[in-house]
This record gives sequence, C-alpha cells and structure tokens, in this order.
Amino acid sequence: MHLIWENTIKNLILLWTGEFKGIDTGCESYELGLEVWEAIGKATAASGGTLPSVYCACPPNPVTERSACTADSWSFWTQYLGSVLLCQKFSKAKYYKHFVKLVKILHVCLQFKHSAQDVEDLRVGFESWVKEFEEIYYQNDPQHAGVCPIIIHALLHIADSIEETGPIWTSWAFPMERFCGHLQPIIKSKHHPDACIARYIVEEAQLTQASLIHNMAEELSLHKPLNGMVAGQFTHESYPTCVLLLPQQKGPDAIDDSLYSKIIKALATRLDTTPTVLKQVVFRKHMDQWGKVRRLEGGDTMICARLVNKQVDSRDATFVWYESLKQTFYGQLQYLFVINVPANPTIHLDAPLIIFFAALLPCLLTASSAHLDVLDIHFYSAMGTSLDIVDIVCIQCLVGRVPLNDNGRSWAIIDRSGDLARAVFED
Repeated sequence: MHLIWENTIKNLILLWTGEFKGIDTGCESYELGLEVWEAIGKATAASGGTLPSVYCACPPNPVTERSACTADSWSFWTQYLGSVLLCQKFSKAKYYKHFVKLVKILHVCLQFKHSAQDVEDLRVGFESWVKEFEEIYYQNDPQHAGVCPIIIHALLHIADSIEETGPIWTSWAFPMERFCGHLQPIIKSKHHPDACIARYIVEEAQLTQASLIHNMAEELSLHKPLNGMVAGQFTHESYPTCVLLLPQQKGPDAIDDSLYSKIIKALATRLDTTPTVLKQVVFRKHMDQWGKVRRLEGGDTMICARLVNKQVDSRDATFVWYESLKQTFYGQLQYLFVINVPANPTIHLDAPLIIFFAALLPCLLTASSAHLDVLDIHFYSAMGTSLDIVDIVCIQCLVGRVPLNDNGRSWAIIDRSGDLARAVFED
C-alpha cells in the first residue's frame, strides 16, 4: 500500500498541479489552479480541529508541509478528505469521478478479509481505472509516456497478490516503518549505533516473550491499558459495554426545568407510563450528569459538549454516530445522564433501576452527490433544535467533520466505521 500512498497519489497530485516531470495536459484540462490547490491544502490542515485524535494525527498541509506527509497521512487524506475537498474543483467532472473510483477500489483493498467476488471486483476495477488513467493522462501520446510509471502497471497485479498471499494488511509495510521509527530515538551513541539497536531489539523481544509465556501483558506494558480503571469512573452491571468518566454534576442544580421535562418524557416512553405519573416518583435529585463516556473493548471516548469546556487547540470528540428505532443518525453529544429510578408500585417497578441516557443535537443531513454516496459520505448544513434523548447503548462511535469551502455553512461527516471492516494499522 505504500506504493499507492507514496507514489500513485503523489503522482496524481503532481499532475493536477502541473508539476509532474514538466508534462503538459495535452488535450485534457485536469490541472487545478494554484489558488484552488492552496485552498485545499489549508482546508486539509484546518480539518485537524474537527477530527477526533483517534482518527489520525493532525493532517499536515500538503502544499506547505509536503515533507511532513507520511504514507499514513496520505492514506487518510485519500480515503476521507480528498473526496470531499476535491468535489467540484475540476473543470470537468470526469477527473473527479476517476479519483473517487480509485478511492472506492482502495476501500475494498483495505477490507480485513476478502471474498472471491471482492477479489474479482478489484481485478475488474483496477483494469478499468488504469484504462481511464491512460485515456486522461497518457492520451496515447509518446510525449506523455512519463505519466505511466511501473506503479500504474503494478495496480493490475494487486488482485492476483491477494489471491496468492491473502489480504493486503498481512504484508504491508506499516509495521516495519513504525518499527524503524521506534529505533531512531533509542540510538544514544554516535560511535556505536548498532550496539544500541541490538540491545533494544533483544530486550524488547525478551519482554514480549515473557509477557506471552506468563500472561503478563498488562503488567509489563509501559502504556496505560485502554480499558483500565480511571479515578472517579462509574460503571453499572446493566451497561457492561461502557464506562462514564468525570467531570460529574450531582444534585438538583445539575438539571434545569427544561432538561428535567425532556428526561421525564423519554423515561415515560421507556417505562411505558406517563410523564405526569413519573414526576411524582422521579425527581431531579435522582439524576446526575457525566462529562464523558468510553466504549469498552477498544471503543472511543466521547465527550459532552455542554459539560466539558473545549480547549482552543483540542480535537473535537463530541460528534457521534448513533442509532434510534433501527435508523442511523449523526449528532453532537450534549449531555450524559444517570437516572436512579426508585422502586415504586405506581410505575410497576419492584426494584430500583439505573438508566444511562444520552442527549444529542442531531445533524440535519442534506443530499450529496451520487459519487460521494458510494463512499458513504454524508453532509449537513444545520443542527436540529430539539434534543434526541436515547439510551446510551445507541451511541456507536465518534465521527469527524470537514468544512466545505462555503464559509463553514456545510459540513461533510467523516465516518471511519462505514459499511466495511477495514484494516487500520495501530501500534
């Protein structure tokens, strides 16, 4: 995959910006104006603030910080940002369609596993894409032969490689690249760097073997476990998949009259009773607010926009994907409530009940182009005015957002979960 991120994508950008080996556009007009590409670069860098940190490192500006663009950052840009930021930027739609077609194919490449049909789709897809690439950039002109390096031909063999060796993640270069990155800071001697590297590798291997043999991975790890205990956290057996985290607000002052009425209405639906009856049983003293929720087993930590103050340079972790009545929604998490419902025969409750509620402002989705629909990218230009209050298990994961070039009036929702199980390299 490094050959795609570090070669194919970079070469496409060089072609679009008129910097590829001095080759002109011939009979086509695929070049982007300098101002257009600079605007895309600025939008790329600005997107870091509205993308959760678990998604990626802050994307560098590909115009002014090209040397900081790694294979990992090009991968994220291609899969999620490029399709949004390049929309309606080309003089002809066919250039954009050609790029989106590549992104769609790469999404299939990155699936965790492949069926025989997936492999055949890749074979046909890459053949079609390469043929269109030659029509647009090579144009059957010997003067343009330089736009067809060996990597373009190599795309035609990816399907065969998957058939012979398995999914791409089994043989890609990310683990080795990251391993080399770990080696650089451990070199303490300019005269004997090999000895430093050798000692590190031996000790790392010893720790790894000890942790596997004696089942001591957490004890020997130098990192805090993702699902470890956190001071002040709150869990309940009724919600084994999540944990609530500080800050917390208790007491009647934590819930105003408007919120109280909304919670009672949602609770009445849950308990199949009426708000009038519930107000005689459940009071504001039975409700607490929490600031964060973390999905266990490697899930995301999501933050309440109303209870946790956002720092100027912090990443946004308040927008989420949630489900209600078997439908998918996107919205900003506003509040998290723990409702301690006391036992009471009036509401047919024989024992106390704990309920975790989440209150969200929904994103009002707008229509997107057919090309972006195939990539499962959605858009919104306004937020709902009334809160959706749902059980906390309805919240699935964090999503990111990318502002379009219309002064922030419209946003694209970046959902890395999507419809496919994709392989993503992590330490």
